[in-house]
Amino acid sequence: MPKPVNVRVTTMDAELEFAIQPNTTGKQLFDQVVKTIGLREIWFFGLQYVDSKNLTTWLKLNKKVLSQDVRKENPLQFKFRAKFFPEDVSEELIQEVTQRMFFLQVKEGILSDEVYCPPETSVLLASYAVQAKYSDYSPDVHKSGFLTNDKLLPQRVVEQHKMSKDQWEERIVNWYSEHKGMMREEAMMEYLKIAQDLEMYGVNYFDIKNKKGTELYLGVDALGLNIYERDDRLTPKIGFPWSEIRNISFNDKKFVIKPIDKKAPDFVFYASRLRINKRILALCMGNHELYMRRRKPDTIEVQQMKAQAREERMSKQAERAQLQKEKQAREEAERQRMELEERLRRFEEDQEKARRELEKSQAAALALEDRMRSAEQERRELEEAQRAADEARREAEAAAHLEKEEKEMRLQEAARAQEELERRMMEAQEKDEETRRLQEELETARLEMEENQKALAEALATPK
Repeated sequence: MPKPVNVRVTTMDAELEFAIQPNTTGKQLFDQVVKTIGLREIWFFGLQYVDSKNLTTWLKLNKKVLSQDVRKENPLQFKFRAKFFPEDVSEELIQEVTQRMFFLQVKEGILSDEVYCPPETSVLLASYAVQAKYSDYSPDVHKSGFLTNDKLLPQRVVEQHKMSKDQWEERIVNWYSEHKGMMREEAMMEYLKIAQDLEMYGVNYFDIKNKKGTELYLGVDALGLNIYERDDRLTPKIGFPWSEIRNISFNDKKFVIKPIDKKAPDFVFYASRLRINKRILALCMGNHELYMRRRKPDTIEVQQMKAQAREERMSKQAERAQLQKEKQAREEAERQRMELEERLRRFEEDQEKARRELEKSQAAALALEDRMRSAEQERRELEEAQRAADEARREAEAAAHLEKEEKEMRLQEAARAQEELERRMMEAQEKDEETRRLQEELETARLEMEENQKALAEALATPK
Protein backbone atom coordinates (compact mmCIF):
# COMPACT_ATOMS: atom_id res chain seq x y z
CA MET A 1 0.00 0.00 0.00
CA PRO A 2 1.64 3.31 -1.10
CA LYS A 3 2.27 5.80 1.63
CA PRO A 4 -0.16 8.80 1.60
CA VAL A 5 1.24 12.29 1.05
CA ASN A 6 0.17 15.16 3.31
CA VAL A 7 -1.15 18.25 1.56
CA ARG A 8 -2.10 21.67 2.95
CA VAL A 9 -4.38 23.91 0.91
CA THR A 10 -4.77 27.52 2.04
CA THR A 11 -7.94 29.29 0.92
CA MET A 12 -8.52 33.00 1.51
CA ASP A 13 -10.06 32.30 4.93
CA ALA A 14 -9.07 28.77 5.99
CA GLU A 15 -6.39 26.09 5.97
CA LEU A 16 -7.36 22.60 4.80
CA GLU A 17 -5.25 19.48 5.20
CA PHE A 18 -5.62 16.27 3.19
CA ALA A 19 -3.78 13.02 2.72
CA ILE A 20 -3.55 12.09 -0.97
CA GLN A 21 -2.27 9.02 -2.76
CA PRO A 22 0.83 9.19 -4.99
CA ASN A 23 -1.39 8.71 -8.06
CA THR A 24 -3.91 11.44 -7.09
CA THR A 25 -4.48 13.85 -9.98
CA GLY A 26 -4.73 17.63 -9.74
CA LYS A 27 -8.44 17.40 -10.49
CA GLN A 28 -9.05 14.90 -7.69
CA LEU A 29 -7.33 17.22 -5.19
CA PHE A 30 -9.16 20.26 -6.58
CA ASP A 31 -12.53 18.45 -6.36
CA GLN A 32 -11.80 17.51 -2.76
CA VAL A 33 -11.09 21.17 -1.90
CA VAL A 34 -14.22 22.63 -3.55
CA LYS A 35 -16.37 19.90 -2.01
CA THR A 36 -14.96 20.69 1.45
CA ILE A 37 -15.70 24.43 1.19
CA GLY A 38 -19.02 23.92 -0.62
CA LEU A 39 -18.04 25.83 -3.77
CA ARG A 40 -19.73 25.00 -7.09
CA GLU A 41 -18.52 27.82 -9.37
CA ILE A 42 -15.31 25.91 -9.95
CA TRP A 43 -14.52 27.43 -13.37
CA PHE A 44 -13.02 30.56 -11.81
CA PHE A 45 -10.55 28.81 -9.51
CA GLY A 46 -7.35 26.82 -9.45
CA LEU A 47 -4.58 25.59 -7.15
CA GLN A 48 -1.30 27.52 -7.04
CA TYR A 49 2.04 26.20 -5.89
CA VAL A 50 5.67 27.34 -5.76
CA ASP A 51 7.93 25.18 -7.93
CA SER A 52 11.53 24.12 -7.41
CA LYS A 53 12.73 27.30 -9.16
CA ASN A 54 10.72 29.39 -6.67
CA LEU A 55 8.19 30.46 -9.31
CA THR A 56 4.44 30.51 -8.65
CA THR A 57 2.46 28.37 -11.08
CA TRP A 58 -0.92 26.67 -11.45
CA LEU A 59 -1.43 22.99 -10.76
CA LYS A 60 -2.40 21.08 -13.91
CA LEU A 61 -5.63 19.24 -13.20
CA ASN A 62 -5.13 16.51 -15.79
CA LYS A 63 -1.78 15.39 -14.35
CA LYS A 64 -0.80 13.65 -11.13
CA VAL A 65 0.04 16.04 -8.32
CA LEU A 66 3.37 14.39 -7.55
CA SER A 67 4.46 14.38 -11.20
CA GLN A 68 4.46 18.17 -11.22
CA ASP A 69 7.31 20.38 -10.04
CA VAL A 70 5.84 21.07 -6.58
CA ARG A 71 8.46 22.14 -4.06
CA LYS A 72 9.16 19.21 -1.74
CA GLU A 73 7.77 20.07 1.68
CA ASN A 74 5.79 18.24 4.31
CA PRO A 75 2.98 18.91 3.89
CA LEU A 76 2.94 20.01 0.24
CA GLN A 77 1.72 23.61 0.06
CA PHE A 78 -1.02 24.88 -2.26
CA LYS A 79 -3.12 28.02 -2.44
CA PHE A 80 -6.74 27.95 -3.61
CA ARG A 81 -7.14 31.14 -5.64
CA ALA A 82 -9.24 32.73 -8.38
CA LYS A 83 -7.48 32.07 -11.68
CA PHE A 84 -10.04 33.77 -13.92
CA PHE A 85 -12.14 36.84 -13.22
CA PRO A 86 -15.72 37.65 -14.25
CA GLU A 87 -16.61 40.52 -16.57
CA ASP A 88 -19.42 41.60 -14.23
CA VAL A 89 -19.34 40.35 -10.63
CA SER A 90 -23.02 41.14 -9.99
CA GLU A 91 -24.10 38.96 -12.92
CA GLU A 92 -21.64 36.09 -12.68
CA LEU A 93 -20.79 35.45 -9.03
CA ILE A 94 -23.68 33.36 -7.76
CA GLN A 95 -22.76 31.61 -4.52
CA GLU A 96 -21.98 33.47 -1.34
CA VAL A 97 -18.80 31.42 -0.84
CA THR A 98 -17.61 32.43 -4.33
CA GLN A 99 -18.34 36.09 -3.63
CA ARG A 100 -16.43 35.88 -0.34
CA MET A 101 -13.38 34.25 -1.98
CA PHE A 102 -13.24 36.96 -4.65
CA PHE A 103 -13.79 39.73 -2.11
CA LEU A 104 -10.92 38.53 0.09
CA GLN A 105 -8.55 37.94 -2.83
CA VAL A 106 -9.28 41.27 -4.53
CA LYS A 107 -8.98 43.10 -1.20
CA GLU A 108 -5.61 41.44 -0.59
CA GLY A 109 -4.43 42.51 -4.06
CA ILE A 110 -5.47 46.13 -3.45
CA LEU A 111 -3.95 46.34 0.04
CA SER A 112 -0.66 44.84 -1.16
CA ASP A 113 -0.68 47.33 -4.08
CA GLU A 114 -0.61 44.56 -6.69
CA VAL A 115 -3.74 46.30 -7.98
CA TYR A 116 -3.37 50.09 -8.10
CA CYS A 117 -6.22 51.96 -6.38
CA PRO A 118 -6.54 55.78 -6.07
CA PRO A 119 -6.66 57.18 -2.50
CA GLU A 120 -10.32 58.29 -2.50
CA THR A 121 -11.47 54.96 -3.95
CA SER A 122 -9.31 53.18 -1.35
CA VAL A 123 -11.22 54.95 1.44
CA LEU A 124 -14.60 54.06 -0.09
CA LEU A 125 -13.55 50.41 -0.52
CA ALA A 126 -12.29 50.36 3.07
CA SER A 127 -15.73 51.49 4.27
CA TYR A 128 -17.38 48.52 2.52
CA ALA A 129 -14.75 46.17 3.98
CA VAL A 130 -15.58 47.53 7.45
CA GLN A 131 -19.33 47.03 6.81
CA ALA A 132 -18.63 43.44 5.73
CA LYS A 133 -16.66 42.79 8.92
CA TYR A 134 -18.50 44.78 11.61
CA SER A 135 -22.03 45.08 10.12
CA ASP A 136 -23.98 48.29 10.86
CA TYR A 137 -22.17 51.25 12.39
CA SER A 138 -23.15 52.11 15.96
CA PRO A 139 -21.46 55.03 17.75
CA ASP A 140 -22.03 53.30 21.10
CA VAL A 141 -20.16 50.17 19.95
CA HIS A 142 -17.70 51.45 17.35
CA LYS A 143 -15.83 54.02 19.38
CA SER A 144 -12.77 55.95 18.27
CA GLY A 145 -9.83 53.63 17.62
CA PHE A 146 -11.85 50.49 16.83
CA LEU A 147 -10.13 50.19 13.41
CA THR A 148 -6.60 50.50 14.83
CA ASN A 149 -5.70 46.85 14.20
CA ASP A 150 -7.37 46.56 10.78
CA LYS A 151 -5.32 46.98 7.61
CA LEU A 152 -7.72 48.83 5.36
CA LEU A 153 -5.60 51.03 3.07
CA PRO A 154 -2.57 50.40 0.82
CA GLN A 155 0.63 51.57 2.47
CA ARG A 156 1.28 53.80 -0.56
CA VAL A 157 -1.94 55.74 0.13
CA VAL A 158 -1.09 56.15 3.82
CA GLU A 159 2.40 57.45 2.99
CA GLN A 160 1.20 59.81 0.25
CA HIS A 161 -1.00 61.80 2.64
CA LYS A 162 0.18 63.30 5.91
CA MET A 163 -2.76 62.13 7.98
CA SER A 164 -2.90 60.45 11.39
CA LYS A 165 -4.57 57.08 12.00
CA ASP A 166 -7.46 58.88 13.68
CA GLN A 167 -7.96 61.10 10.64
CA TRP A 168 -7.96 58.10 8.28
CA GLU A 169 -10.42 56.33 10.58
CA GLU A 170 -12.69 59.37 10.61
CA ARG A 171 -12.76 59.49 6.80
CA ILE A 172 -13.52 55.77 6.55
CA VAL A 173 -16.23 55.95 9.22
CA ASN A 174 -17.88 58.87 7.39
CA TRP A 175 -18.53 56.48 4.49
CA TYR A 176 -19.10 53.44 6.72
CA SER A 177 -21.96 55.15 8.57
CA GLU A 178 -23.73 55.64 5.21
CA HIS A 179 -23.99 51.85 4.65
CA LYS A 180 -26.44 51.22 7.50
CA GLY A 181 -28.85 48.39 6.75
CA MET A 182 -26.52 46.74 4.22
CA MET A 183 -25.95 43.00 4.70
CA ARG A 184 -22.38 41.69 4.87
CA GLU A 185 -22.80 39.88 1.53
CA GLU A 186 -24.11 43.07 -0.09
CA ALA A 187 -21.13 45.04 1.25
CA MET A 188 -18.70 42.51 -0.25
CA MET A 189 -20.45 42.74 -3.62
CA GLU A 190 -20.43 46.56 -3.52
CA TYR A 191 -16.68 46.35 -2.86
CA LEU A 192 -16.21 44.10 -5.90
CA LYS A 193 -18.43 46.26 -8.15
CA ILE A 194 -16.13 49.22 -7.51
CA ALA A 195 -12.91 47.19 -7.62
CA GLN A 196 -13.73 45.60 -11.01
CA ASP A 197 -13.48 49.06 -12.62
CA LEU A 198 -9.85 49.48 -11.50
CA GLU A 199 -7.46 49.27 -14.45
CA MET A 200 -5.34 46.45 -12.97
CA TYR A 201 -8.26 44.36 -11.65
CA GLY A 202 -8.17 40.75 -12.91
CA VAL A 203 -5.14 41.30 -15.14
CA ASN A 204 -2.26 38.81 -15.27
CA TYR A 205 0.93 40.61 -16.35
CA PHE A 206 3.88 38.98 -18.13
CA ASP A 207 7.30 40.38 -19.06
CA ILE A 208 7.72 40.29 -22.85
CA LYS A 209 9.81 41.87 -25.63
CA ASN A 210 8.75 42.89 -29.11
CA LYS A 211 10.71 42.19 -32.30
CA LYS A 212 12.89 45.25 -31.64
CA GLY A 213 13.79 43.98 -28.18
CA THR A 214 11.73 46.66 -26.38
CA GLU A 215 10.65 45.47 -22.95
CA LEU A 216 6.86 45.48 -22.53
CA TYR A 217 4.10 43.90 -20.47
CA LEU A 218 1.44 41.57 -21.78
CA GLY A 219 -1.82 41.70 -19.84
CA VAL A 220 -4.32 38.84 -20.01
CA ASP A 221 -7.82 39.43 -18.64
CA ALA A 222 -11.48 38.49 -19.11
CA LEU A 223 -11.93 40.69 -22.18
CA GLY A 224 -8.74 40.03 -24.14
CA LEU A 225 -5.04 40.79 -24.42
CA ASN A 226 -3.36 44.16 -23.89
CA ILE A 227 0.17 45.43 -24.43
CA TYR A 228 1.61 47.93 -21.93
CA GLU A 229 4.79 49.96 -21.78
CA ARG A 230 7.07 49.16 -18.87
CA ASP A 231 6.45 52.42 -17.00
CA ASP A 232 2.63 52.29 -17.23
CA ARG A 233 0.60 49.20 -16.42
CA LEU A 234 -2.64 51.20 -16.23
CA THR A 235 -3.10 52.35 -19.84
CA PRO A 236 -2.69 49.75 -22.62
CA LYS A 237 -0.95 50.87 -25.82
CA ILE A 238 -2.47 48.11 -27.95
CA GLY A 239 -5.57 46.05 -27.24
CA PHE A 240 -6.79 42.74 -28.68
CA PRO A 241 -10.35 41.90 -27.57
CA TRP A 242 -11.17 38.18 -27.73
CA SER A 243 -13.76 38.93 -30.42
CA GLU A 244 -11.02 40.32 -32.71
CA ILE A 245 -8.48 37.51 -32.24
CA ARG A 246 -8.47 34.71 -34.85
CA ASN A 247 -5.70 32.62 -33.38
CA ILE A 248 -2.91 32.62 -30.79
CA SER A 249 0.07 30.29 -30.84
CA PHE A 250 3.65 29.99 -29.71
CA ASN A 251 6.80 28.30 -30.82
CA ASP A 252 9.40 28.05 -28.11
CA LYS A 253 9.76 31.62 -26.74
CA LYS A 254 7.98 33.24 -29.69
CA PHE A 255 4.27 34.07 -29.28
CA VAL A 256 1.99 35.13 -32.15
CA ILE A 257 -1.42 36.86 -31.99
CA LYS A 258 -3.36 36.69 -35.28
CA PRO A 259 -6.21 39.22 -35.65
CA ILE A 260 -9.48 38.29 -37.38
CA ASP A 261 -8.81 41.08 -39.86
CA LYS A 262 -6.47 39.30 -42.26
CA LYS A 263 -5.18 42.64 -43.53
CA ALA A 264 -3.96 43.52 -40.05
CA PRO A 265 -0.42 42.40 -39.25
CA ASP A 266 0.25 39.65 -36.71
CA PHE A 267 1.54 40.79 -33.36
CA VAL A 268 4.66 38.90 -32.35
CA PHE A 269 6.38 39.02 -29.00
CA TYR A 270 8.92 36.97 -27.08
CA ALA A 271 8.84 35.59 -23.55
CA SER A 272 11.93 34.85 -21.47
CA ARG A 273 11.13 31.15 -21.13
CA LEU A 274 9.06 28.53 -22.89
CA ARG A 275 7.10 27.82 -19.70
CA ILE A 276 5.96 31.47 -19.63
CA ASN A 277 4.40 31.06 -23.08
CA LYS A 278 2.69 27.89 -21.89
CA ARG A 279 1.20 29.79 -18.95
CA ILE A 280 0.11 32.65 -21.22
CA LEU A 281 -1.60 30.25 -23.62
CA ALA A 282 -3.35 28.39 -20.78
CA LEU A 283 -4.68 31.69 -19.38
CA CYS A 284 -5.78 32.81 -22.85
CA MET A 285 -7.64 29.57 -23.46
CA GLY A 286 -9.36 29.66 -20.07
CA ASN A 287 -10.38 33.31 -20.38
CA HIS A 288 -11.59 32.85 -23.96
CA GLU A 289 -13.63 29.80 -22.97
CA LEU A 290 -15.36 31.81 -20.21
CA TYR A 291 -15.80 34.74 -22.62
CA MET A 292 -17.69 32.48 -25.06
CA ARG A 293 -19.61 30.77 -22.26
CA ARG A 294 -20.97 34.13 -21.00
CA ARG A 295 -22.46 34.79 -24.40
CA LYS A 296 -24.48 31.58 -24.43
CA PRO A 297 -27.63 30.73 -22.43
CA ASP A 298 -26.94 29.52 -18.88
CA THR A 299 -26.53 25.79 -18.45
CA ILE A 300 -29.09 23.88 -16.37
CA GLU A 301 -26.54 23.71 -13.52
CA VAL A 302 -26.03 27.49 -13.52
CA GLN A 303 -29.79 28.12 -13.73
CA GLN A 304 -30.30 25.86 -10.70
CA MET A 305 -27.50 27.61 -8.80
CA LYS A 306 -28.99 31.03 -9.56
CA ALA A 307 -32.45 29.88 -8.47
CA GLN A 308 -31.03 28.46 -5.24
CA ALA A 309 -29.03 31.64 -4.63
CA ARG A 310 -32.18 33.75 -5.17
CA GLU A 311 -34.10 31.61 -2.67
CA GLU A 312 -31.29 31.87 -0.11
CA ARG A 313 -31.06 35.62 -0.67
CA MET A 314 -34.82 36.08 -0.28
CA SER A 315 -34.77 33.91 2.84
CA LYS A 316 -31.96 36.01 4.31
CA GLN A 317 -33.74 39.23 3.40
CA ALA A 318 -36.95 37.97 5.03
CA GLU A 319 -34.99 36.93 8.12
CA ARG A 320 -33.25 40.30 8.20
CA ALA A 321 -36.57 42.11 7.74
CA GLN A 322 -38.00 40.13 10.67
CA LEU A 323 -34.96 40.95 12.81
CA GLN A 324 -35.25 44.60 11.79
CA LYS A 325 -38.94 44.56 12.70
CA GLU A 326 -38.16 43.04 16.11
CA LYS A 327 -35.36 45.57 16.61
CA GLN A 328 -37.71 48.45 15.76
CA ALA A 329 -40.32 47.01 18.15
CA ARG A 330 -37.69 46.88 20.92
CA GLU A 331 -36.59 50.42 20.12
CA GLU A 332 -40.22 51.61 20.16
CA ALA A 333 -40.84 49.86 23.49
CA GLU A 334 -37.68 51.48 24.87
CA ARG A 335 -38.80 54.87 23.53
CA GLN A 336 -42.21 54.46 25.18
CA ARG A 337 -40.56 53.36 28.44
CA MET A 338 -38.31 56.41 28.43
CA GLU A 339 -41.28 58.63 27.55
CA LEU A 340 -43.29 57.18 30.44
CA GLU A 341 -40.34 57.67 32.77
CA GLU A 342 -40.09 61.28 31.61
CA ARG A 343 -43.83 61.81 32.13
CA LEU A 344 -43.57 60.22 35.58
CA ARG A 345 -40.62 62.50 36.40
CA ARG A 346 -42.60 65.55 35.27
CA PHE A 347 -45.63 64.32 37.24
CA GLU A 348 -43.51 63.91 40.38
CA GLU A 349 -42.04 67.37 39.85
CA ASP A 350 -45.52 68.85 39.40
CA GLN A 351 -46.74 66.97 42.46
CA GLU A 352 -43.84 68.35 44.48
CA LYS A 353 -44.56 71.84 43.15
CA ALA A 354 -48.27 71.44 44.04
CA ARG A 355 -47.29 70.21 47.53
CA ARG A 356 -45.09 73.26 48.05
CA GLU A 357 -47.85 75.55 46.77
CA LEU A 358 -50.33 73.86 49.12
CA GLU A 359 -47.99 74.29 52.09
CA LYS A 360 -47.53 77.92 51.11
CA SER A 361 -51.31 78.40 50.85
CA GLN A 362 -51.87 76.67 54.18
CA ALA A 363 -49.26 78.90 55.83
CA ALA A 364 -50.93 81.93 54.28
CA ALA A 365 -54.33 80.73 55.56
CA LEU A 366 -52.95 80.32 59.08
CA ALA A 367 -51.42 83.79 58.94
CA LEU A 368 -54.74 85.16 57.70
CA GLU A 369 -56.59 83.48 60.56
CA ASP A 370 -54.14 85.08 63.03
CA ARG A 371 -54.71 88.48 61.45
CA MET A 372 -58.47 88.01 61.51
CA ARG A 373 -58.37 87.09 65.22
CA SER A 374 -56.19 90.12 65.90
CA ALA A 375 -58.60 92.33 63.92
CA GLU A 376 -61.57 90.96 65.86
CA GLN A 377 -59.75 91.72 69.12
CA GLU A 378 -59.02 95.25 67.88
CA ARG A 379 -62.69 95.67 66.89
CA ARG A 380 -63.88 94.67 70.38
CA GLU A 381 -61.36 97.02 71.99
CA LEU A 382 -62.55 99.86 69.73
CA GLU A 383 -66.15 99.19 70.62
CA GLU A 384 -65.16 99.31 74.30
CA ALA A 385 -63.28 102.58 73.73
CA GLN A 386 -66.29 104.00 71.88
CA ARG A 387 -68.51 103.15 74.82
CA ALA A 388 -65.99 104.79 77.20
CA ALA A 389 -65.89 107.93 75.03
CA ASP A 390 -69.66 108.11 74.89
CA GLU A 391 -69.77 107.70 78.66
CA ALA A 392 -67.20 110.49 79.11
CA ARG A 393 -69.21 112.81 76.86
CA ARG A 394 -72.40 112.11 78.77
CA GLU A 395 -70.59 112.76 82.05
CA ALA A 396 -69.22 116.02 80.63
CA GLU A 397 -72.66 117.14 79.57
CA ALA A 398 -74.12 116.12 82.95
CA ALA A 399 -71.45 118.10 84.75
CA ALA A 400 -72.39 121.40 83.21
CA HIS A 401 -72.98 122.74 86.68
CA LEU A 402 -69.37 122.01 87.69
CA GLU A 403 -66.78 124.59 87.89
CA LYS A 404 -65.61 126.05 84.57
CA GLU A 405 -62.03 124.73 84.96
CA GLU A 406 -63.13 121.19 85.69
CA LYS A 407 -65.56 121.33 82.79
CA GLU A 408 -62.81 122.52 80.46
CA MET A 409 -60.50 119.75 81.65
CA ARG A 410 -63.14 117.07 81.11
CA LEU A 411 -63.88 118.42 77.64
CA GLN A 412 -60.16 118.19 76.75
CA GLU A 413 -60.00 114.60 78.05
CA ALA A 414 -63.08 113.73 75.99
CA ALA A 415 -61.48 115.33 72.87
CA ARG A 416 -58.25 113.39 73.40
CA ALA A 417 -60.23 110.17 73.84
CA GLN A 418 -62.13 110.94 70.63
CA GLU A 419 -58.85 111.57 68.72
CA GLU A 420 -57.36 108.29 69.99
CA LEU A 421 -60.56 106.49 69.00
CA GLU A 422 -60.44 107.93 65.49
CA ARG A 423 -56.76 106.96 65.13
CA ARG A 424 -57.41 103.38 66.20
CA MET A 425 -60.45 103.20 63.93
CA MET A 426 -58.26 104.25 60.98
CA GLU A 427 -55.70 101.54 61.90
CA ALA A 428 -58.53 99.01 62.14
CA GLN A 429 -59.77 100.06 58.72
CA GLU A 430 -56.27 99.61 57.24
CA LYS A 431 -56.04 96.15 58.81
CA ASP A 432 -59.47 95.27 57.38
CA GLU A 433 -58.23 96.28 53.93
CA GLU A 434 -55.05 94.19 54.35
CA THR A 435 -57.15 91.23 55.50
CA ARG A 436 -59.35 91.52 52.41
CA ARG A 437 -56.25 91.66 50.21
CA LEU A 438 -54.82 88.52 51.85
CA GLN A 439 -58.17 86.77 51.40
CA GLU A 440 -58.09 87.67 47.71
CA GLU A 441 -54.49 86.39 47.36
CA LEU A 442 -55.39 83.16 49.13
CA GLU A 443 -58.40 82.66 46.85
CA THR A 444 -56.24 83.36 43.77
CA ALA A 445 -53.60 80.84 44.97
CA ARG A 446 -56.32 78.27 45.61
CA LEU A 447 -57.77 78.73 42.10
CA GLU A 448 -54.29 78.48 40.53
CA MET A 449 -53.59 75.28 42.46
CA GLU A 450 -56.89 73.80 41.25
CA GLU A 451 -56.05 74.79 37.65
CA ASN A 452 -52.57 73.20 37.92
CA GLN A 453 -53.99 69.98 39.32
CA LYS A 454 -56.62 69.89 36.57
CA ALA A 455 -53.99 70.46 33.82
CA LEU A 456 -51.73 67.79 35.37
CA ALA A 457 -54.58 65.28 35.45
CA GLU A 458 -55.41 66.03 31.80
CA ALA A 459 -51.73 65.65 30.76
CA LEU A 460 -51.44 62.29 32.48
CA ALA A 461 -54.71 61.08 30.96
CA THR A 462 -53.74 62.10 27.39
CA PRO A 463 -51.83 59.34 25.49
CA LYS A 464 -48.68 60.50 23.72
